[in-house]
Amino acid sequence: MKAFVFPGQGAQFVGMGKDLYDNNPLAKELFEKANDILGFRITDIMFSGTDEELKQTKVTQPAVFLHSVISALCMGEDVAPDMVAGHSLGEFSALVAAGALNFEDGLKLVYARAMAMQKACEAAPSTMAAIVGLDDATIENVCAEINTENNVVVPANYNCPGQLVISGNVEAVKAACEKLKAAGAKRALLLPVGGAFHSPLMQPAKDELQAAIEATTFNTPKCAVYQNVDAQAHTDAEEIKANLIAQLTASVRWTQEVQNMIAAGATDFTECGPGKVLQGMIGKIAKGNDAVTAHGIQA
Repeated sequence: MKAFVFPGQGAQFVGMGKDLYDNNPLAKELFEKANDILGFRITDIMFSGTDEELKQTKVTQPAVFLHSVISALCMGEDVAPDMVAGHSLGEFSALVAAGALNFEDGLKLVYARAMAMQKACEAAPSTMAAIVGLDDATIENVCAEINTENNVVVPANYNCPGQLVISGNVEAVKAACEKLKAAGAKRALLLPVGGAFHSPLMQPAKDELQAAIEATTFNTPKCAVYQNVDAQAHTDAEEIKANLIAQLTASVRWTQEVQNMIAAGATDFTECGPGKVLQGMIGKIAKGNDAVTAHGIQA
């Protein structure tokens, strides 16, 4: 069975999508539509801007979404997936690819999400860190020891076995990194991000985005959508909405999501969008399972 997977923030690079724009009339039409909806030429930044311009959350998130969704839509109906999933921001791309959201609404929600997250980041100095080479339970326990209402640190992204990202206030994350190194982590690396995504510190952004999501029409998707908050397959539009609202302050359970997709019969994973990050994660999650392959879009 075919699964399409969609990356989140961090996969972006200058030049992304230019080939598509230049060589595919549908891609060009959708990119131009996006420029109109956003009210600025995001394509100029994507194709020939600077790394700094592309790194702004209000640009990064719609840019990754656009590249991912347009890549998938340009493959045509005959390569439709049996199931879809997206990592964090990528969940919005997955919902458009599955027909649960239309292109315009998906882009508007992603832009609203980016602006709301930017505001939440500016409100509280916060960060994330990648912990490599420790089991999930040890990381969860260390976070629980340090975490308080005023000094937050929580597991944010369960990326693959041996790699978990934590998120929270700068001091709490640094304290957790020291404890985790002492507990045997190979690496505890602060990430160059603007804030504590997928933690309680994103509550103001969640409140703002909730109103936008509730005002948007969601359809029954053409295939199962596996969602970050519970790693389960969903086809009910109201459930999908509720999970999408919960996503900003909840952990991304990517490891469990991919495991559940494989258990449901997925063997062929196609990463739609910039970069190869998810292919690497899926390779680690499915280690030893020769039936499972992960690759980018094949021309």
